[in-house]
Amino acid sequence: MINGVLFSTVILAVITLLPLWRYEAWWVRALDFPRLQLFYVSSLLVLVETFLLDFSCLEAWLLFSPGVLCLIYQAWWILPYTRLFKVEVTSADIVDPRRTIRIMTANVLMTNRNAENLIELVRENAPDILVTLESDDWWQSKLDGLEPEYGYTIKCPLDNLYGMHVYSRFPLKESEIKYLVEPDVPSMHTLLYLPSGDQIRLHFLHPAPPSPTENEESSERDAELIIVAKSVADADEPVIVTGDLNDVAWSETTRLFRKISGLLDPRVGRGMFNTFHADYWFIRWPLDHVFHSRHFCLSNMRRLRRFGSDHFAILTELVLLSDRKANQKGLDADRADVAWANTKVDNHGVGKHDVPRPGDH
Repeated sequence: MINGVLFSTVILAVITLLPLWRYEAWWVRALDFPRLQLFYVSSLLVLVETFLLDFSCLEAWLLFSPGVLCLIYQAWWILPYTRLFKVEVTSADIVDPRRTIRIMTANVLMTNRNAENLIELVRENAPDILVTLESDDWWQSKLDGLEPEYGYTIKCPLDNLYGMHVYSRFPLKESEIKYLVEPDVPSMHTLLYLPSGDQIRLHFLHPAPPSPTENEESSERDAELIIVAKSVADADEPVIVTGDLNDVAWSETTRLFRKISGLLDPRVGRGMFNTFHADYWFIRWPLDHVFHSRHFCLSNMRRLRRFGSDHFAILTELVLLSDRKANQKGLDADRADVAWANTKVDNHGVGKHDVPRPGDH
């Protein structure tokens, strides 16, 4: 039994320490994802060791300590996405319908044929904007039935798992579809007009993940996130970035995105809102994101029920503040962060000027 505990402790320590190595290979970066699961494993291991080990011996403490350190380390990453942490985005006291935007973000799973379930969710929750990922021509033919209510659209149907569609009740201007880093992975950029007349700059992203079947490294995903972060960091107007980023909320790359962009995460202090995998409760993490500038506070955010995809849809209701910028603070970037971000984009020869800036004209 002790040998089993020793083996488990060594494996846990290796899995915990490996992501500290900033190597971009998929098998390293994949370990950023299951921090919640590793927290539970660490907790179980520490509990087992508490009952099994003889703490009068030095060897017991040498075996017990790594498990405790792993537990504390994993907790540090996920704690901001629990109610034990202070919220990063303030809650809306008054909801002005003319200055409110409801965004529904849904990775539909291209092979999923339960379009009616998603459309029913749209009818029930009445978002102002529906963003779909992995939507192809078949999905477009079904979603186009929403156009009587959602008359402003951006469409990019693809059969490679990276199609995207946007359906909006509010006017969209200067919309562009761009392939920022990879030639077959699009992103969408537009300017939205609220009923109040205010303008919001929107970016919809779905970079490819690091995986043995997609990209062997995370560098393409990371580069796309960072150039968008650099672009929106210069924006004076309200900004929202949403989509399936194929990265978890607590990863170093997502934190770097937040530091460089200055955008806020409404989940901080409220919960994880795990959206993937919808079929397996024990391997879920937050892959679908909504980040926004300090111009907004949060009215509501919730994960919606299953509709047939391997992702849950997420609905976020933001209120544009009348004073234009709330006293809210996210993560700050230091020189090391800036240097790391520059390295990521330089490796692909892309920069913030490759990202459309609707509204600048």
